[in-house]
Amino acid sequence: MPTKNKEIGLAIVGCGTIGRIRAEIARAYPGVGWIGLCDIKSDIGQKLAEDVQADFFTTDFRELLARPEITATIIATDENFHFEPTMLAIQQGHDLFIEKPLATDARQSAQILSAIEETGVDAVIGYTQRFRRRFLAIKERLITGQIGDVHSVVTRAFMNRMVPIATVQRTQERATLTPMVVSGTHSLDMSLWLMEGKKPVSVYARSTDRVLGAWGTKDSTFGIFTMDDGSIFSMNISWALPEVWPGAVYGIEIGIVGSEGVIDIEDTHRDLVMATNVAQGAGYAPEGYKAPDRHVEFLTSYPPGDLHLGQLWGPMREETNAWYQRLYAGLDTPHATAQDGHRNLLLTMAMDVSAKRGEPVALPPDPAELMAELS
Repeated sequence: MPTKNKEIGLAIVGCGTIGRIRAEIARAYPGVGWIGLCDIKSDIGQKLAEDVQADFFTTDFRELLARPEITATIIATDENFHFEPTMLAIQQGHDLFIEKPLATDARQSAQILSAIEETGVDAVIGYTQRFRRRFLAIKERLITGQIGDVHSVVTRAFMNRMVPIATVQRTQERATLTPMVVSGTHSLDMSLWLMEGKKPVSVYARSTDRVLGAWGTKDSTFGIFTMDDGSIFSMNISWALPEVWPGAVYGIEIGIVGSEGVIDIEDTHRDLVMATNVAQGAGYAPEGYKAPDRHVEFLTSYPPGDLHLGQLWGPMREETNAWYQRLYAGLDTPHATAQDGHRNLLLTMAMDVSAKRGEPVALPPDPAELMAELS
């Protein structure tokens, strides 16, 4: 772990929705002594720099990451542009927070992981849902053996199609921007974190693209994993629900069956419903995306959290502050590791390959073979 009570010099590459959240929390954290920002869109980046009183701003990540003040870097660019700034931050010896995935190219993800392991930098991946109270409570029950040996897990995720449309319209490189790689990875990570110690050895999946095929992606992917101890894990996601679906982003259900008990998780947010004549926007609406009007909302269904008094409250605040505490005070945290992030990418891509082939895929897959299949 990093040295305790070492003032953090923070670089944030990418000043969009998530980069802004992390920067605003950084400005309020007393252990962050210097903040530098980078975004290729100068208007967005300069506005954030003004709002958080950043010490430095540039449109060139190389110029930012060369600054001597920096001890830690957040990579918050679009998914397709993680590789170069991440590799440079590793070379500079920075502690790292990388928004998922490590990369959208499995070969580049493997390179990043190798560089992290070789240099020994402390690197974590953004899987915000690990920091929600309900999942931490469940994790503790599993660690302490309250339901015995887990042998069956079923996971289902439903998402509003505004998310994939907003994501894919920003790039023509869409081959790997699939339901599993972009969004199902959160549910996959949560399930494997709760099943910690069990290793997937094969997966069989199927997909359909009746709605979102026109956007260059899939509607749904359903898969079944077999683990090394014979336990089974079903992972299903559809991110093609209509724009009027009340979930701002997504809801999941997870059933965990063990030899001595069961944990049944309903995380669909249907317990808080608002209907209003006031139009509601998209939960995730990057620049350039015009969300259709919605008038029914599942409150708390925006994964980062909820606004009150001009501040974000919820798991992303917990996750971000926990990372700053990890760096400043040397605390252990539930963050996903770089190894977790690479594994998750390979597994989500293996599901896509299995669906394409119509046959099971042995795990772990070779990154080069995955990219050959998916390109």
